[in-house]
Amino acid sequence: MIKSATHSQHSQARFDGSKSYVATDDLKLAVNAAIVLQRPLLIKGEPGTGKTMLAEEVATALGMPLLQWHIKSTTKAQQGLYEYDAVSRLRDSQLGDEKVNDIRNYIIKGILWQAFEADEPTVLLIDEIDKADIEFPNDLLREIDRMEFYVYETRELIKAKHRPLVIITSNNEKELPDAFLRRCFFHYIAFPDAETMQRIVDVHHPKIKQDLLDAALKSFYQIRSLPGLKKKPSTSELIDWLKLLLAEDIPTEALYSQEDKVVVPPLHGALLKNEQDVHLFERLVMMNRNHR
Repeated sequence: MIKSATHSQHSQARFDGSKSYVATDDLKLAVNAAIVLQRPLLIKGEPGTGKTMLAEEVATALGMPLLQWHIKSTTKAQQGLYEYDAVSRLRDSQLGDEKVNDIRNYIIKGILWQAFEADEPTVLLIDEIDKADIEFPNDLLREIDRMEFYVYETRELIKAKHRPLVIITSNNEKELPDAFLRRCFFHYIAFPDAETMQRIVDVHHPKIKQDLLDAALKSFYQIRSLPGLKKKPSTSELIDWLKLLLAEDIPTEALYSQEDKVVVPPLHGALLKNEQDVHLFERLVMMNRNHR
Protein backbone atom coordinates (compact mmCIF):
# COMPACT_ATOMS: atom_id res chain seq x y z
CA MET A 1 0.00 0.00 0.00
CA ILE A 2 1.30 3.47 -0.90
CA LYS A 3 1.61 6.11 1.78
CA SER A 4 -0.95 8.88 1.84
CA ALA A 5 -0.31 12.23 0.19
CA THR A 6 1.88 14.70 2.02
CA HIS A 7 1.49 18.47 1.92
CA SER A 8 3.39 18.72 -1.32
CA GLN A 9 6.20 21.13 -2.02
CA HIS A 10 4.44 22.56 -5.09
CA SER A 11 1.88 24.25 -2.82
CA GLN A 12 4.68 26.72 -2.09
CA ALA A 13 5.66 27.14 -5.76
CA ARG A 14 4.60 30.06 -7.93
CA PHE A 15 4.19 30.35 -11.68
CA ASP A 16 5.41 33.65 -13.11
CA GLY A 17 5.30 32.79 -16.81
CA SER A 18 8.28 31.87 -18.94
CA LYS A 19 10.37 33.23 -21.80
CA SER A 20 8.72 30.91 -24.31
CA TYR A 21 5.10 31.40 -23.19
CA VAL A 22 3.29 34.73 -22.85
CA ALA A 23 0.95 34.38 -19.88
CA THR A 24 -1.38 37.25 -18.93
CA ASP A 25 -1.53 38.35 -15.30
CA ASP A 26 -4.99 36.76 -14.99
CA LEU A 27 -3.69 33.42 -16.20
CA LYS A 28 -0.72 33.48 -13.82
CA LEU A 29 -3.12 34.30 -10.97
CA ALA A 30 -5.32 31.34 -11.95
CA VAL A 31 -2.40 28.88 -11.97
CA ASN A 32 -1.18 30.07 -8.58
CA ALA A 33 -4.71 29.99 -7.12
CA ALA A 34 -5.03 26.33 -8.17
CA ILE A 35 -1.67 25.60 -6.54
CA VAL A 36 -2.68 27.25 -3.25
CA LEU A 37 -6.17 25.70 -3.19
CA GLN A 38 -4.84 22.30 -4.33
CA ARG A 39 -7.69 22.05 -6.79
CA PRO A 40 -7.66 21.13 -10.49
CA LEU A 41 -7.26 24.11 -12.82
CA LEU A 42 -9.88 24.00 -15.57
CA ILE A 43 -8.76 25.97 -18.61
CA LYS A 44 -11.21 26.83 -21.39
CA GLY A 45 -10.69 28.85 -24.53
CA GLU A 46 -10.72 28.67 -28.31
CA PRO A 47 -8.60 25.95 -29.90
CA GLY A 48 -5.11 27.29 -30.56
CA THR A 49 -4.94 29.68 -27.59
CA GLY A 50 -2.17 27.72 -25.85
CA LYS A 51 -4.13 25.68 -23.29
CA THR A 52 -2.10 22.48 -23.72
CA MET A 53 1.14 24.42 -23.95
CA LEU A 54 0.33 26.07 -20.60
CA ALA A 55 0.69 22.72 -18.79
CA GLU A 56 4.06 22.14 -20.48
CA GLU A 57 5.31 25.59 -19.49
CA VAL A 58 4.04 25.33 -15.90
CA ALA A 59 5.83 21.98 -15.50
CA THR A 60 9.06 23.42 -16.92
CA ALA A 61 8.87 26.63 -14.86
CA LEU A 62 8.19 24.74 -11.61
CA GLY A 63 10.72 22.00 -12.37
CA MET A 64 8.08 19.26 -12.18
CA PRO A 65 7.61 16.20 -14.43
CA LEU A 66 4.67 16.43 -16.84
CA LEU A 67 2.24 13.54 -17.35
CA GLN A 68 -0.20 13.97 -20.24
CA TRP A 69 -3.54 12.26 -20.79
CA HIS A 70 -5.02 13.23 -24.15
CA ILE A 71 -8.73 12.43 -24.12
CA LYS A 72 -10.60 10.94 -27.10
CA SER A 73 -14.31 10.27 -27.61
CA THR A 74 -13.72 6.62 -26.65
CA THR A 75 -11.67 7.33 -23.50
CA LYS A 76 -13.07 5.96 -20.23
CA ALA A 77 -12.20 7.30 -16.77
CA GLN A 78 -11.09 3.83 -15.65
CA GLN A 79 -8.22 3.96 -18.17
CA GLY A 80 -6.71 6.82 -16.19
CA LEU A 81 -6.59 4.61 -13.10
CA TYR A 82 -5.69 1.18 -14.46
CA GLU A 83 -6.79 -1.54 -16.85
CA TYR A 84 -6.92 -5.28 -16.24
CA ASP A 85 -5.69 -7.28 -19.26
CA ALA A 86 -7.82 -10.41 -18.87
CA VAL A 87 -7.21 -11.51 -22.48
CA SER A 88 -3.44 -11.73 -21.99
CA ARG A 89 -3.91 -13.61 -18.74
CA LEU A 90 -6.19 -16.14 -20.41
CA ARG A 91 -3.71 -16.66 -23.24
CA ASP A 92 -0.81 -17.09 -20.82
CA SER A 93 -2.81 -19.60 -18.77
CA GLN A 94 -3.45 -21.63 -21.92
CA LEU A 95 0.30 -21.60 -22.63
CA GLY A 96 1.12 -22.63 -19.05
CA ASP A 97 3.03 -19.41 -18.30
CA GLU A 98 3.82 -18.99 -14.60
CA LYS A 99 3.07 -15.26 -14.84
CA VAL A 100 -0.62 -16.05 -14.48
CA ASN A 101 -0.12 -16.82 -10.78
CA ASP A 102 0.35 -13.10 -10.04
CA ILE A 103 -2.53 -10.95 -11.26
CA ARG A 104 -0.33 -7.85 -10.91
CA ASN A 105 1.39 -8.87 -14.15
CA TYR A 106 -1.85 -8.00 -15.96
CA ILE A 107 -2.62 -4.67 -14.31
CA ILE A 108 -1.71 -1.77 -16.61
CA LYS A 109 -1.17 1.45 -14.67
CA GLY A 110 -2.95 4.53 -15.97
CA ILE A 111 -1.79 8.15 -15.94
CA LEU A 112 -3.40 8.91 -12.55
CA TRP A 113 -1.72 5.89 -10.96
CA GLN A 114 1.62 7.04 -12.39
CA ALA A 115 1.08 10.53 -10.95
CA PHE A 116 0.00 9.13 -7.57
CA GLU A 117 3.05 6.89 -7.16
CA ALA A 118 5.62 9.43 -8.43
CA ASP A 119 8.35 10.23 -5.90
CA GLU A 120 7.95 13.97 -6.54
CA PRO A 121 4.97 16.22 -7.32
CA THR A 122 3.96 16.18 -10.98
CA VAL A 123 1.89 18.31 -13.33
CA LEU A 124 -0.95 16.14 -14.64
CA LEU A 125 -2.56 17.36 -17.88
CA ILE A 126 -6.02 16.01 -18.73
CA ASP A 127 -6.33 17.42 -22.24
CA GLU A 128 -9.65 18.15 -23.99
CA ILE A 129 -11.88 16.57 -21.33
CA ASP A 130 -15.00 17.65 -23.26
CA LYS A 131 -14.21 15.15 -26.03
CA ALA A 132 -15.19 12.24 -23.76
CA ASP A 133 -18.60 10.97 -22.70
CA ILE A 134 -20.61 13.32 -20.46
CA GLU A 135 -20.13 10.94 -17.50
CA PHE A 136 -16.34 10.98 -17.83
CA PRO A 137 -15.70 14.03 -15.55
CA ASN A 138 -18.03 12.70 -12.84
CA ASP A 139 -16.34 9.30 -12.97
CA LEU A 140 -13.05 10.96 -12.01
CA LEU A 141 -14.47 13.18 -9.25
CA ARG A 142 -13.79 10.95 -6.27
CA GLU A 143 -10.28 9.96 -7.31
CA ILE A 144 -9.13 13.51 -8.01
CA ASP A 145 -10.85 14.77 -4.87
CA ARG A 146 -9.54 12.17 -2.43
CA MET A 147 -6.30 11.40 -4.24
CA GLU A 148 -6.88 7.66 -3.89
CA PHE A 149 -8.56 4.73 -5.62
CA TYR A 150 -9.11 1.04 -5.03
CA VAL A 151 -7.76 -1.77 -7.22
CA TYR A 152 -10.35 -4.54 -6.91
CA GLU A 153 -8.25 -7.22 -8.62
CA THR A 154 -5.36 -6.89 -6.14
CA ARG A 155 -7.45 -5.58 -3.21
CA GLU A 156 -5.18 -2.61 -2.55
CA LEU A 157 -5.85 1.07 -1.97
CA ILE A 158 -3.57 3.34 -4.00
CA LYS A 159 -2.99 6.71 -2.33
CA ALA A 160 -1.05 9.60 -3.79
CA LYS A 161 2.40 10.21 -2.34
CA HIS A 162 2.14 13.80 -3.56
CA ARG A 163 -0.90 15.69 -4.82
CA PRO A 164 -0.27 16.42 -8.51
CA LEU A 165 -1.06 19.84 -9.97
CA VAL A 166 -3.97 18.87 -12.23
CA ILE A 167 -4.55 21.02 -15.33
CA ILE A 168 -7.68 20.20 -17.33
CA THR A 169 -8.38 21.74 -20.74
CA SER A 170 -11.70 22.05 -22.56
CA ASN A 171 -12.63 23.47 -25.97
CA ASN A 172 -16.23 24.00 -24.79
CA GLU A 173 -17.57 21.31 -27.14
CA LYS A 174 -20.01 20.23 -24.41
CA GLU A 175 -21.03 21.41 -20.96
CA LEU A 176 -19.27 19.86 -17.97
CA PRO A 177 -21.24 18.65 -14.93
CA ASP A 178 -21.83 21.14 -12.09
CA ALA A 179 -20.43 18.77 -9.46
CA PHE A 180 -17.19 18.60 -11.43
CA LEU A 181 -17.02 22.37 -11.97
CA ARG A 182 -17.44 23.01 -8.23
CA ARG A 183 -14.20 21.18 -7.54
CA CYS A 184 -12.13 23.12 -10.07
CA PHE A 185 -10.60 26.57 -10.24
CA PHE A 186 -11.77 27.95 -13.58
CA HIS A 187 -10.04 30.26 -16.06
CA TYR A 188 -11.08 31.22 -19.57
CA ILE A 189 -8.20 32.19 -21.87
CA ALA A 190 -9.64 35.12 -23.80
CA PHE A 191 -8.40 35.53 -27.35
CA PRO A 192 -5.30 37.77 -27.25
CA ASP A 193 -5.70 41.42 -28.13
CA ALA A 194 -3.25 42.97 -30.61
CA GLU A 195 -0.79 44.03 -27.89
CA THR A 196 -0.64 40.58 -26.30
CA MET A 197 -0.45 38.99 -29.75
CA GLN A 198 2.56 41.18 -30.56
CA ARG A 199 4.33 39.76 -27.46
CA ILE A 200 3.42 36.21 -28.50
CA VAL A 201 4.77 36.76 -32.01
CA ASP A 202 7.98 38.26 -30.58
CA VAL A 203 8.62 34.93 -28.81
CA HIS A 204 8.27 32.93 -32.05
CA HIS A 205 9.52 35.43 -34.66
CA PRO A 206 11.75 37.95 -32.85
CA LYS A 207 13.31 39.31 -36.08
CA ILE A 208 10.14 40.00 -38.05
CA LYS A 209 9.93 43.51 -39.48
CA GLN A 210 7.44 45.69 -37.64
CA ASP A 211 5.68 46.96 -40.81
CA LEU A 212 5.10 43.39 -42.01
CA LEU A 213 3.83 42.35 -38.58
CA ASP A 214 1.49 45.37 -38.35
CA ALA A 215 0.01 44.57 -41.77
CA ALA A 216 -0.28 40.87 -40.96
CA LEU A 217 -2.00 41.51 -37.61
CA LYS A 218 -4.44 43.94 -39.24
CA SER A 219 -5.30 41.36 -41.90
CA PHE A 220 -5.55 38.58 -39.30
CA TYR A 221 -7.97 40.48 -37.04
CA GLN A 222 -10.01 41.56 -40.07
CA ILE A 223 -10.53 37.91 -40.98
CA ARG A 224 -11.39 36.98 -37.36
CA SER A 225 -14.02 39.74 -37.18
CA LEU A 226 -15.80 38.51 -40.31
CA PRO A 227 -19.44 37.63 -39.38
CA GLY A 228 -20.49 34.10 -40.22
CA LEU A 229 -17.00 32.61 -40.22
CA LYS A 230 -17.24 28.87 -39.51
CA LYS A 231 -13.76 28.60 -37.98
CA LYS A 232 -11.89 31.69 -36.86
CA PRO A 233 -8.11 31.50 -37.31
CA SER A 234 -6.26 30.88 -34.04
CA THR A 235 -3.02 32.12 -32.50
CA SER A 236 -1.14 29.01 -33.60
CA GLU A 237 -2.38 29.51 -37.18
CA LEU A 238 -1.18 33.13 -37.13
CA ILE A 239 2.28 31.93 -36.04
CA ASP A 240 2.32 29.41 -38.91
CA TRP A 241 1.16 32.04 -41.40
CA LEU A 242 3.88 34.49 -40.34
CA LYS A 243 6.45 31.69 -40.72
CA LEU A 244 5.29 31.17 -44.31
CA LEU A 245 5.30 34.91 -45.08
CA LEU A 246 8.90 35.09 -43.89
CA ALA A 247 9.96 31.90 -45.69
CA GLU A 248 8.45 33.09 -49.00
CA ASP A 249 9.76 36.64 -48.46
CA ILE A 250 6.28 38.12 -49.06
CA PRO A 251 6.44 41.94 -49.25
CA THR A 252 4.37 44.02 -46.83
CA GLU A 253 2.48 45.62 -49.74
CA ALA A 254 0.90 42.26 -50.60
CA LEU A 255 -1.07 42.35 -47.35
CA TYR A 256 -3.04 45.54 -47.92
CA SER A 257 -4.29 47.85 -50.65
CA GLN A 258 -3.51 51.54 -50.98
CA GLU A 259 -7.22 52.35 -50.61
CA ASP A 260 -7.14 50.48 -47.26
CA LYS A 261 -9.61 47.96 -48.62
CA VAL A 262 -9.80 44.35 -47.46
CA VAL A 263 -7.67 42.04 -49.62
CA VAL A 264 -7.28 38.27 -49.79
CA PRO A 265 -3.92 37.78 -48.06
CA PRO A 266 -1.22 35.60 -49.63
CA LEU A 267 -0.99 32.02 -48.30
CA HIS A 268 -4.39 32.46 -46.65
CA GLY A 269 -4.73 28.66 -46.55
CA ALA A 270 -2.79 28.83 -43.28
CA LEU A 271 -5.62 30.92 -41.77
CA LEU A 272 -8.84 29.79 -43.46
CA LYS A 273 -9.37 26.05 -43.15
CA ASN A 274 -12.58 25.33 -45.06
CA GLU A 275 -14.03 26.32 -48.43
CA GLN A 276 -17.09 28.10 -46.96
CA ASP A 277 -14.86 30.55 -45.08
CA VAL A 278 -12.66 31.12 -48.13
CA HIS A 279 -15.74 31.87 -50.30
CA LEU A 280 -17.18 34.13 -47.58
CA PHE A 281 -13.96 36.11 -47.39
CA GLU A 282 -13.62 36.36 -51.17
CA ARG A 283 -17.18 37.72 -51.39
CA LEU A 284 -16.32 40.36 -48.77
CA VAL A 285 -13.27 41.41 -50.80
CA MET A 286 -15.38 41.60 -53.97
CA MET A 287 -17.97 43.77 -52.20
CA ASN A 288 -15.22 46.10 -51.02
CA ARG A 289 -13.90 46.50 -54.57
CA ASN A 290 -17.40 47.27 -55.88
CA HIS A 291 -17.77 50.07 -53.32
CA ARG A 292 -14.82 52.02 -54.66
